Amino acid sequence: MATEPSSVAPMTLTTVVASTRPGRVGRSVADWFAGQAAGCDQFESRIVDLRELALPFFDEPHPPALQQYTKGHTREWSRIVEASDAFVFITPEYNGGFPAPLKNAWDYLVVEWRHKPAAFISYGGVTAGTRAVQMAKQVVANLRMLPIGPTVSIPFVSELVDGGAFRPGKIHEAASEEMLDELARTARVMQRLRSGTH
Repeated sequence: MATEPSSVAPMTLTTVVASTRPGRVGRSVADWFAGQAAGCDQFESRIVDLRELALPFFDEPHPPALQQYTKGHTREWSRIVEASDAFVFITPEYNGGFPAPLKNAWDYLVVEWRHKPAAFISYGGVTAGTRAVQMAKQVVANLRMLPIGPTVSIPFVSELVDGGAFRPGKIHEAASEEMLDELARTARVMQRLRSGTH
């Protein structure tokens, strides 16, 4: 995995768990990925679980682009996203798309997402949630995020969960390392873009 000089401050990687339903496996996948991310010294990693964040359906009176937030939950979410340099969204596939709580979380903000890379880990049955990722990439691109190419796709995920813990195969570990390397390179470039340095 890519390394960098110790004098360069690590970036903040936020992994977002999209599913909020009882019995989900998304959190166990996120816990596994957090261990993978801990091996990348370019990032400080944290998990945001949308079930724990508990955003109501978008309830701000002003368009989010104005950043005139009136609710405490919006300001908290804004601080989390603003402080993040890169994102990994962990999502299942619902009826060919992504879960409504994930779209709701995106819709709360506009400015805070800009010029930050987005990666995806999807899971499900035979399709491994890949259709959800294709739809999601359109949304994040509209938010002026940059969806990177490498993803982690986990088909038949229920067969890889034992005692509530996700047990990845070597292919998943290799895919996550490739994704993290690309995410780190992209995030560093976009960090300079946001700061106005090149």
